[in-house]
Amino acid sequence: MIIPSIDLMGGEAVQLIGGEQLAIAAGDPRPLLDRFSLAGEVAVIDLDAARGEGSNAELIRELCQRARVRVGGGIRSVETARRWLDAGASKVILGTAASPELLRALPRERTIVALDSRDGDVVTHGWRRRTGRSVTERMRALAPFCGGFLVTFVEREGRLVGTDLTRAAAAVEAAGSARVTVAGGVRSAEEIAELDRLGADAQVGMALYDGSLPLAEAVAAPLRSERADGLWPTVVSDERGMTLGLAWSSATSLRVALEDRAGVYHSRSRGLWRKGEDSGARQELLGVDLDCDRDALRFTVRQAGSGFCHLGTRSCFGAARGLGALEARLAERLANAPEDSITRRLADDPALLRAKLVEEAGELAQATSPAEVREEAADLLYFALVRAAAAGVRLAEVEEVLDRRALRVSRRACEAKEAR
Repeated sequence: MIIPSIDLMGGEAVQLIGGEQLAIAAGDPRPLLDRFSLAGEVAVIDLDAARGEGSNAELIRELCQRARVRVGGGIRSVETARRWLDAGASKVILGTAASPELLRALPRERTIVALDSRDGDVVTHGWRRRTGRSVTERMRALAPFCGGFLVTFVEREGRLVGTDLTRAAAAVEAAGSARVTVAGGVRSAEEIAELDRLGADAQVGMALYDGSLPLAEAVAAPLRSERADGLWPTVVSDERGMTLGLAWSSATSLRVALEDRAGVYHSRSRGLWRKGEDSGARQELLGVDLDCDRDALRFTVRQAGSGFCHLGTRSCFGAARGLGALEARLAERLANAPEDSITRRLADDPALLRAKLVEEAGELAQATSPAEVREEAADLLYFALVRAAAAGVRLAEVEEVLDRRALRVSRRACEAKEAR
C-alpha cells in the first residue's frame, strides 16, 4: 500500500533531496492532502520541529481534521505524542526519542518508530551521526512496544533511484507483528507492489510530486485480477458505510476517478462510466480502499440525487434502514412537507424543538427498563436529527466528530454542568 508523504517547512509542503537540498516547493499542503487522502492515511512530517527550527503545529492540527494523518517530526515526549493523538492524528511517528519506557506509555497500535538508515546503519542528528547499530537490531529491541516502523533509506531519499528491496525484506522479518513502512527512493508501481508482497507499505513523496508516479498507479499497484479483462470488482458505499452497489473498475476508470474525485467506473457494455452523468445522481469520491486479498476495491462516495440504483433507490440492495433512512426522510420533509407537519413545525420553531430535546433527554434519563430505554432513545435521536437537519448538518458529519473523539487518549473529566 502507498502512504503519501507531506513534508512541511515554514507552513509549506516541500520535497528535499537527502533531507537537505530543496527540490520542490509545493506550497499550500491542504490541496495535496485532499488529493493524497483518497488513497488512505497520509504521513505529515514537521521538518522544522524535527530540526528544532520552528513548528507547523497549528497547520498540522487543521490537517488532522481534514483526513487520516500520521504525524511525525519533533515528537520527543509522551506528552507531545498524546497531544497529537488527542488532536486527531491516526498515528504518531517517534524518532530518536523512542524507547521502551516512552513507548509503553502510548497505545501500541497507534505508535510508529522512525529509523533512519544509511547503508544499514541507524543515523541520528539530521542523518549526520552514525550510531553503530543496525536497523534490524534496533527493530528487534523495540518491536514489542510499537505498532509499526518507518524505515528510511537516507542515501536514496528524494533521489528517485529506487528503493532497496533486500533491506526492506530484512526489516519486515525483524519487525515481527509490527507493520513496516519503507521510505527512500521509491519511484514505481512495481516497487510498491513488491513491498506490499513482502508485507510493507511504501511512503512516497518525490515521485508523486514530480508526476513520475501517478497516484492511481500507486494505489492500484498491489491489485491483481483473475479476470481475462483485468477488471476489479468495486464495492460502492456511502460515507456512513452503507453499501450502495457493486461496480467494476479498470486502470483507466480508477485513474479518472482519482483525478476527478468522482464515482467513475468501467461499464462492461459502455466502457468508461461516470455515475450520474445523465441522471444527476453524481458521486463525490471520498476514498479508495483495497481489500485484504488485493483483488477488490471499495469506493467511499458522497451520493447525490435519488441514489446509486437505476431503479431510483439509494442502494441496489433494498431500502435504507435505521438512522440513515430517518435522515433521508427528514431531509425530504424539510424540503417538501406542508407547514403543519411535525418535522416542519419543529424546524421552524427553535423554542419548541429545544423544549422537546430537553423533555426527551429527561425521559431517557428516567427510563429504567430496556423497553423504556429503547423507546426514549429513539425519541431523542429523532429530535436530535431534526435539529441537525435544520442546521444543515449531515449525520455523517456527526459521526466524523465521534470518530475523531474516539482517537483521544487523554482522560477527560465528566462533570454535570449547572442547569440554566
